[in-house]
Amino acid sequence: MFTTNKQKNFNDPVYGFITIPDAAVFDVIEHPYFQRMRRIKQLGLTHYTYPSAMHTRFQHALGAMHLMGLAIGVLRLKGIDITDEEVRGLNLAILLHDIGHGPFSHTLEQTIVRDLTHEDLSKLFMAELNRQSGGLLDLAYAIFTDQYPKKFLHQLVSSQLDMDRLDYLARDSFFTGVAEGVISYDRIIKMLTVCNDELVVEAKGIYSIEKFLISRRLMYWQVYLHKTVIAADQLLVKLLKRAKYLREQGALLHATPAFDRFLQNNPTRNDFEINPKWLADFALLDDFDVFASLKVWAFHADPILSTLCYNLVNRRLFRVEMQSRPFDPAYVELIRQKTIQQLQLAPDEIDYFFTSDRVENKAYNPRHDRIMIKDKKNELTDISEASEQLNNAVMPTTVSKYLLCYPKEVL
Repeated sequence: MFTTNKQKNFNDPVYGFITIPDAAVFDVIEHPYFQRMRRIKQLGLTHYTYPSAMHTRFQHALGAMHLMGLAIGVLRLKGIDITDEEVRGLNLAILLHDIGHGPFSHTLEQTIVRDLTHEDLSKLFMAELNRQSGGLLDLAYAIFTDQYPKKFLHQLVSSQLDMDRLDYLARDSFFTGVAEGVISYDRIIKMLTVCNDELVVEAKGIYSIEKFLISRRLMYWQVYLHKTVIAADQLLVKLLKRAKYLREQGALLHATPAFDRFLQNNPTRNDFEINPKWLADFALLDDFDVFASLKVWAFHADPILSTLCYNLVNRRLFRVEMQSRPFDPAYVELIRQKTIQQLQLAPDEIDYFFTSDRVENKAYNPRHDRIMIKDKKNELTDISEASEQLNNAVMPTTVSKYLLCYPKEVL
């Protein structure tokens, strides 16, 4: 399955030409598991709000690998010891860091498969690819799971300043057109170094890190947690919930064989680990399986499923009210009752059309994988303490907003 291929290049709108570093990496890219990511949108249903946000997990993975190559080059020039084998391991680890995402990325996480995160599934995919390739991914898997002795290598793949975050901010801001998300990824990478086996930033790069943290915070409110994006996500999650309920009750629903198996069952982590058929079926799922089905379900006899699917296909989204303080319980109950009356719902059906929830945004968490700034005396200081520009009382703080989501015709 894995054969030698010559060097390849991809033309990327964010970075220009991306070079595949070696034949082994290209072989992994050519594998059906990886090619599947061409059919999974990076931002789920965000294109309902930002029409150009149609980029995929495939593009993101290649972009993150490109930035990894830049980071490796910078660190090596600064005398950091990274062997050729470790370079390959890093490239494979960052390339496959998101391979466990299901259809529509984060939107349907814990919906199609409830017992595993996309990180858990990425580990399962990497283990299977490692088995198929005869151990090619041994080092990549060790780095990805933070079992490799050089801890800074894992930080390049997964931390608060990893190549994943740098690419998705640069890429998502590019494709949404949201200028507030633009970051100086090249400057940040050039300021990286290693101190006591920890990935740190030279003091000269502190302003770029400040901009990175502010941009990430703004992108969450303006893109990832935009209320119209939430409205679309809610519709998709609820119609999948209804479809699974109906299928488990024996109703016939149009679906691909792999998708139908997940509609009928709720496999656990243990199921995936002991039965390789579950991973093989999950590898067949992408955005097209789900959307093709719900286009048919829009005409299903079940009025709840058909209404939800018709609304999503035709962008008849729910209304979302969002505010910084909890809603008055009396107002919440009023909306609930009006929704039940307007749509003539049974009490146990209201959750398909009504949501009261809270969303959170925390751009930086100093308790987890801190971003450390190294000064000229080689002393390390957390960015939240080293920065003169950031409001230290605000940046590490979780900001919550409360939301109500319900059909527009209710009010």
